[in-house]
Amino acid sequence: MIDITHKPTTLREATATALVTVSDPATIPAVKEKRVPKGDVLESARVAALFGVKRTHELIPDCHPMPIEHAECTFAVGEQEIIITMRVRTIYRTGVEVEAMHGASVAALTIYDMLKPIDKGVVIAGIRLMEKKGGKSDWKDRFDAPVKAAVLVISDSVSAGKKVDKGGVEVVERLRGLGVECADTTLVPDEPEAIATQVKAWASSGIDLILTTGGTGLSPRDRTPEAIAPILDREVPGIMEAARTYGQERMPWAMMSRGVAGMVGRTLVITLPGSTRGAQETMDALFPFVLHVVKVQEHAFRHGI
Repeated sequence: MIDITHKPTTLREATATALVTVSDPATIPAVKEKRVPKGDVLESARVAALFGVKRTHELIPDCHPMPIEHAECTFAVGEQEIIITMRVRTIYRTGVEVEAMHGASVAALTIYDMLKPIDKGVVIAGIRLMEKKGGKSDWKDRFDAPVKAAVLVISDSVSAGKKVDKGGVEVVERLRGLGVECADTTLVPDEPEAIATQVKAWASSGIDLILTTGGTGLSPRDRTPEAIAPILDREVPGIMEAARTYGQERMPWAMMSRGVAGMVGRTLVITLPGSTRGAQETMDALFPFVLHVVKVQEHAFRHGI
């Protein structure tokens, strides 16, 4: 199966439909009046659909087992057709569109099986996904102008040429993948004054987003939070709470990250860990959702707020 461990948990929803048509005009009245020899067609199909949704991962090889938080199967009965609508919801790392389609298909097959003794012309005419919601694609904001970002790599060893920066490079690549323009990257040692000076300079130049990497741990030279916190006009604690929660599910040491986030004027500043893995996981946890802060600032600026 595809690795989904890097994905954040979000509310996922999907709606699928299936169409069953009959050939005998007497079939639909028999369904409505519950005169079909095999029993109550619609209730049997409803129960089968719920089983189908829950057991999707057992039959479709690449589907992940997941908690099904809500499943609903409804029917619209016409003169010669039954339209099945299957709605599924969960809070998980991957979508439920296959589960919804599987539930609709099992309901359709159940109806077919129960009606074939009285109507040899029953046809399953189509199964289709009508709607899906959830995941990162639903949380991407549109911007009037490209978001401009800057990345500050904070490391004594990298500054001294003793180590090659990988975390900062990864952050820049992730930003480009999100369509964010990386206007500048700079390297400074673990010196609070140098860190604060560079961040304030970028903020005053109109940069929308500043990401720093390094200096958020507990070694004596890790002073990034101490450098950034005093220059924040407003802290946004939920950002790093989300990052630490995400990281803690994957790495117990995430609890020791002291990263901070907040606003310097209209610029969002986020302090990421210096390790490549830590930076990657923080990006996975926060983006593209956190770019909504930039959208809010864009809206405020446009309306003179």
